[in-house]
Amino acid sequence: MIRRCVLCLALIALAAPAFAQVPVLVDVDWLAQNLNSPRVIVLHRGRNYSAKHIPGARELQGSVTLTGLASLGVSSDSHVVIYSAGAEIPAPLMFELDSLGLNTVSLLNGGLAAWEAAKKPTTSEVPRITPGTLQAPTPRNLIVDAEFVKSIGQRPNHKLVDARAPVFYQGIEGMHGKAGHIPGAVNIPHGDFESGVLDRAAIEKAFRSAGINPGDTVVAYCHVGQYARWVVFAARVIGQPARLYAGSFHDWTMNDRGAVVK
Repeated sequence: MIRRCVLCLALIALAAPAFAQVPVLVDVDWLAQNLNSPRVIVLHRGRNYSAKHIPGARELQGSVTLTGLASLGVSSDSHVVIYSAGAEIPAPLMFELDSLGLNTVSLLNGGLAAWEAAKKPTTSEVPRITPGTLQAPTPRNLIVDAEFVKSIGQRPNHKLVDARAPVFYQGIEGMHGKAGHIPGAVNIPHGDFESGVLDRAAIEKAFRSAGINPGDTVVAYCHVGQYARWVVFAARVIGQPARLYAGSFHDWTMNDRGAVVK
């Protein structure tokens, strides 16, 4: 009898969806096929929720908290799918969720625009929400400081990425009287990943062309730590570990953290 129970539990475990490992991106077809799953919770980010949204989607407003997610029906075993109602990919939001330690969150590639382009239905009907039970996960420390950046040259498999536009990286335009980039940084502009549909092959090509190898940890910076989040998210899409130098070029130059080169 005991052996039978153990076997049953093992079979149940094998049959259960592996929600601990979810893809960073899902496409429209995947969401359409899984939209009615009780474990899939769809969250709408952006304007015009009351006018139209994906059926069953709940509106995600403001800053993200675990309590707020639970009130939207998210539980520890939920697979959360977020989509943007606008043109911009919500990389800062995905960074925030990743920092909280949530590992069951995906982004709908292309957002609401891709959903509508595929002739999928929208609605103005607000769903009934049963609050979820969300246990606090272990937060991830995704932020580094200037001292960490200075040590990157001595850290195997770490690459510093300047996420600013090339005119800033090359020193054509400057900041705080200094022009150029932090020594050792390569340039992958954030604008390549801000809107539209993300292409994994194109992201991988951009990273490999910049000398970033599979498995390298990306440390990204920009002007003040906002735009670099798009590069951090792009890195996650292709499976690269990534962290953010939150102080970015502003901190580096204002506080004389080190040299600036062209």
